[in-house]
Amino acid sequence: MSANSPEPLRRVEVVLLKAGRTKIRYEAELLADDGNRVTVRALWAGEGVRDFGFVRFEPGDVFTEHYWRDRWYAVKEVRSPEGTLKGWYCDITRPATVSGAELVVEDLDLDLWVSADGTQVLRLDEDEFEESGLSRTDPEAASAAWAALNELEQLAHPDAEGRFPPL
Repeated sequence: MSANSPEPLRRVEVVLLKAGRTKIRYEAELLADDGNRVTVRALWAGEGVRDFGFVRFEPGDVFTEHYWRDRWYAVKEVRSPEGTLKGWYCDITRPATVSGAELVVEDLDLDLWVSADGTQVLRLDEDEFEESGLSRTDPEAASAAWAALNELEQLAHPDAEGRFPPL
């Protein structure tokens, strides 16, 4: 669809679950769905500023989010309102599902941050993951989550054009 297209933008509602409950729900523009990978774009949906110490998510930040129906992670490219690449925030999740206009993803607590220049790769929230008890209640899912985090960490270096490899 071109910028001058009379077609309306396709919208989806991203529903992020955590421990079976809705953590956040927000509207996003559907950019692509090839039957396996779903790509959406949305503004920062959190309240106010979230300062992680290594990056700040702020009102106006643009997230281009990639979800897969067959992978245990989501990759979110984060840009400032001016378009400056901040980096990639990667959530370890169960594979995404799409039902009507809802894109549903279950967050499994593990995360990976990759800075825009690829020099900073941080594994996040491993303690939260252990505390979640998933290793005890669903060992197969826990194993898949660790494997996904390890895979992303191995791929966590942008190419010469600044693309993150899993894309």
